[in-house]
Amino acid sequence: MSTPVDPLIGRVLERRYQIDAPIARGGMSAVYVGTDLRLHRRVAVKVMDARYVGDPQFLRRFEFEARAVAGLNHPGLVAVYDQSIDGEVAFLVMELVRGGSIRELLRERGPMPPHAVAAVGIPMLGGLGTAHRAGLVHRDVKPENVLISDSGDIKVADFGLVRAVAEAGVTSASVILGTAAYLSPEQVSSTEIDARSDVYSAGVLLFELLTGRQPFSGSTQLALAYQRLSYDVPAPGDIIDGVPAQLDDIVLRATERHPDDRFVDGFAMQHAFLDAVDELGLPAFTVPAPHQASARVTSAIARPVQPPQAPRAVVGTRQATDPDEFDGPDYSRDDYYEDDYYEQDYGADDYADPYADYDDVREPARGPAPLAADVDRPMPRASRLTALVWSFLIIVAGAGVGALGWAIGATLA
Repeated sequence: MSTPVDPLIGRVLERRYQIDAPIARGGMSAVYVGTDLRLHRRVAVKVMDARYVGDPQFLRRFEFEARAVAGLNHPGLVAVYDQSIDGEVAFLVMELVRGGSIRELLRERGPMPPHAVAAVGIPMLGGLGTAHRAGLVHRDVKPENVLISDSGDIKVADFGLVRAVAEAGVTSASVILGTAAYLSPEQVSSTEIDARSDVYSAGVLLFELLTGRQPFSGSTQLALAYQRLSYDVPAPGDIIDGVPAQLDDIVLRATERHPDDRFVDGFAMQHAFLDAVDELGLPAFTVPAPHQASARVTSAIARPVQPPQAPRAVVGTRQATDPDEFDGPDYSRDDYYEDDYYEQDYGADDYADPYADYDDVREPARGPAPLAADVDRPMPRASRLTALVWSFLIIVAGAGVGALGWAIGATLA
């Protein structure tokens, strides 16, 4: 059976961004490794699902949010470089993070020790705080949207996309259901959303980092979402032994059911985290990128570019590309749930060990793959002919100078 061809591979959007290889696919977008042909750098290109391209409301919000996020500057945020629409393709050009997501790291290594959680939480909250002070709300803070680079940098991705999709005329049910485990109570019961909603989601994420599980469960995603309207998030230390009381307090305050009782924004929560780190004397730590995800991104970057073999059609749908091509880190998956992962039983014995998995020596960060312009090429035929002509002229000139010198020497003798 032949593998379906993705018509985007090899295509150049806006005569600038070449689509080189797929990285991941989610319910509302696909992510590709691309090349900015003007600046000669690798980028990540997020292509929105085709169902959104025909919605004027979505396109207006998509452009507005992209411009707002592009104006932010913080190492804890994935940088947004450009946004545009090329025919039937609405896309976002972003910083390419060579690594994977927190979700993949949890799957590889399980719950994190306090010093590793601090190494994730502090830069993540700094990125959120920067956006909050600019009046932006993420609305979808979850492990899939927190990335780890090969050098250990923590970056929050996908600011603004959820709001754009939620306000589109097409259905956004998959987005809501996909984030049920991390929604704040007000996201379930009302439309009044602000920075404190992100704080709640960040608290749930930290709970999961510390314990390896989510605080609520339900037979359906809707039931899971409504759990937080009636129940409080428990302290991580009630689930697993060894969690410092200072981190319990941060999680409990961040996940208060009433927004007024939480930290006001990401910076306020970050400051509490920094105080806890100082009080506990937690060591500095570099979070390792998930090995399998990092290898897949590196493989995608190194993959040779194939010219498109199919006519341009409406792309971005699940049928447009072989799903097996996207078994990698997903920067926007809104329907990413695996029952086998969430039903794992993490007992106190799993937490008592000092986390040998998080004490490994980091491998050196991988450098970017060479661009086509950096690869040595054989000299063109015309260039070789020119080189021969110049070589002949230089030899003749040298011989002439030598003969003249000999004649002058003989005359003087």
